[in-house]
Amino acid sequence: MEPVLDDKKTTHSATISRQFNGVVVSDKSDKTIVVKVESVKKHPKYHKRYVVSKKYKVHDETNKYHIGDKVKFVECRPLSKDKRWRIIA
Repeated sequence: MEPVLDDKKTTHSATISRQFNGVVVSDKSDKTIVVKVESVKKHPKYHKRYVVSKKYKVHDETNKYHIGDKVKFVECRPLSKDKRWRIIA
C-alpha cells in the first residue's frame, strides 16, 4: 500500500498587516511619535467628500523623526497600552 500524501500542508501564511502614511504631529515622548493620518470619505446620502483625520501612537526606536516629517508605519504586536504601530525603515 502506498502512503497517502496530504496536499494541504501546514505552512505559515503571511498575515496582511495594515500600513498608513501620515505626518508627525508630536515627538515629545521617548521612542514614541504621534502621527496624524487623513483620509477622504464620501457621505452616503449627499455624496459630498470630506476629510477625516485620526492620530496613532507609533514606536520610533531611534527618535529619528520630528514634527512635520512624513512617515510610513505598519501594524505590529502591542508595545504598550496605546502603541500598536511601528515605523517602516
